Amino acid sequence: MSSETGGKSVYGACVGILMLEARFPRVRGDMGNAETWPFPVQYRVVRGASPDKVVRGGADGLLGKFVDATKDLVAHGADCITTNCGFLALFQDAIREAAGVPVATSALMQAPMVAAMLPPGKRVGILTISKGTLTDEHLRAAGVPEGTPIVGTDGGREFTEKILGDSPVVDFGKCREDMRDAARELVSEHGDLGAVLLECTNMVPYASDVRKVTGLPVYSIYTLVEWLHGAASPRAFATGLSDPRPFPA
Repeated sequence: MSSETGGKSVYGACVGILMLEARFPRVRGDMGNAETWPFPVQYRVVRGASPDKVVRGGADGLLGKFVDATKDLVAHGADCITTNCGFLALFQDAIREAAGVPVATSALMQAPMVAAMLPPGKRVGILTISKGTLTDEHLRAAGVPEGTPIVGTDGGREFTEKILGDSPVVDFGKCREDMRDAARELVSEHGDLGAVLLECTNMVPYASDVRKVTGLPVYSIYTLVEWLHGAASPRAFATGLSDPRPFPA
């Protein structure tokens, strides 16, 4: 057996996730449910960072706690950092400066890349949990192109109220209808869309519903974290050491 070099407390879980402090139930697909991921992850709960305080309160006074949790994750072996709230784009620069490893605080950071991939005349549209508090500052921090269409679930039956209210009981059927309604509104008001981007990490369980309603590709924190993980832990392909003919002749 070859020698190895240590230096970490945890191995095999290279993605570190900064979690808001919440008690609402998390189904598979939600990034706070560890069974969502096809690979191990590490979590740190940031105490006092409630969904309402981060989304509606601008995460005021919480930066230091997020930085401390980031440093702890990295010290314990995380090779990349993400968060479970798209509104934390506000902290992108501060957290990446403190981390010393790649950081992606928000699913919204995919907007420029998705826009660059779309056919001419098409643009990305965003679904958010709180359109009323998703400010220009958030969008600039994530690099979202100016004029990007945005629709919120604010006026829905269940999703926004129960998630931001941190309710211990959530009707996920009603949440699904909220997501479908918001998706329909997005495409009906903007006929030039080529993709949908889910700002909220709790929207991932409904990504397939959004795809069915809109017919468009759907990007989310799940697609972003899979991309992060793929870089931090690349798949090992056959080499000449184990396969005498790894490439076509």
